[in-house]
Amino acid sequence: MDTSTAAPKWSLLLTYMCLAIVACVIVLGSWTRLADAGLGCPDWPGCYGSLVVPQTALEIANAEALYPEAPVEIQKGWLEMIHRYFATMLGFVILVLAVGSWSQRRRLNYPFVLTQGLLAMVILQGTFGAWTVTWKLWPQVVTSHLMGGFITASLLAVLLIKLHRMGQQVKLLALTNLSPSRLRLWAIVTLILIASQVFLGGWMSSNYAALACTDLPTCNGSWWPTMDFSEGFNVTQSIGPNYLGGLMNSEARQAIHVLHRYGALILGLFLLFMSYRLIAQEDRRLRKFGLGFLVLFTVQFCLGVANIYYFLPLPVAVAHNFGGASLFALTFSLIYIVFSDRGRLNEL
Repeated sequence: MDTSTAAPKWSLLLTYMCLAIVACVIVLGSWTRLADAGLGCPDWPGCYGSLVVPQTALEIANAEALYPEAPVEIQKGWLEMIHRYFATMLGFVILVLAVGSWSQRRRLNYPFVLTQGLLAMVILQGTFGAWTVTWKLWPQVVTSHLMGGFITASLLAVLLIKLHRMGQQVKLLALTNLSPSRLRLWAIVTLILIASQVFLGGWMSSNYAALACTDLPTCNGSWWPTMDFSEGFNVTQSIGPNYLGGLMNSEARQAIHVLHRYGALILGLFLLFMSYRLIAQEDRRLRKFGLGFLVLFTVQFCLGVANIYYFLPLPVAVAHNFGGASLFALTFSLIYIVFSDRGRLNEL
């Protein structure tokens, strides 16, 4: 490595910090949502007008007088506030990284634009977080907030790769019995399939459809139960009602759940095929991607089955959510490796 052109150590340190914090934010966010604590604090950014959850009898009485429609539940309030504390910490560290990157903006191969994009993304996430509370868990915002968190984590993973590559001579990807165009196509298809599954998973969770089917491999005893797709995927639900617990009928929830199941099967078959081909490559980087997809999807599949079989235990559901974020980040990394100028495929 040429140390004179290597990434500054502070940028690597801040990126590692961001990755650690965003992992905590994703876990805490899913834990809060799945524990029905998304409205543990009825206001934003504080909790009943304070930066901490009301604790004493007097504080609770004052809070409930301020928000009579939202009785204080201390445990749920702390879940929500701890999630906000970590999200705020993530925003602050990304801000420091983005501001510090201005001194590096003219350096060759420094990912300045990506650092500014991350700052914009975390600001958007803060907006989604506020809307999640003020719009009372409106499914469109809850799902967008989840996907935004996954995208933020994925961009940080790409940023880390870019920073580590500074000052290094990056070798071309060597392919064995595989054309560059086909590999790029596989990467794009992977992104489409995983993004679709993440959306379906988020939409299922935000509409409380995870237990719409209580058996396996059928759904409530049928391979194709009665389903209401128009209601299940109605993205014009109005802002105003409290969506805690969900407002959809059982047929609509079954439609979401079944589509997520069949989507997982399609994704799984594709990833098994792609992983097999990547593991067979001589290039060590592609072998790692193949193994990564194979292991992550296998774990995700087992967690998904456990969610149904054991009726959505909280730790398993949270792990399933984090696994989705990991697959999303791995896919973004593959897209970067395959399409980036510095990892360009050998076309010969």
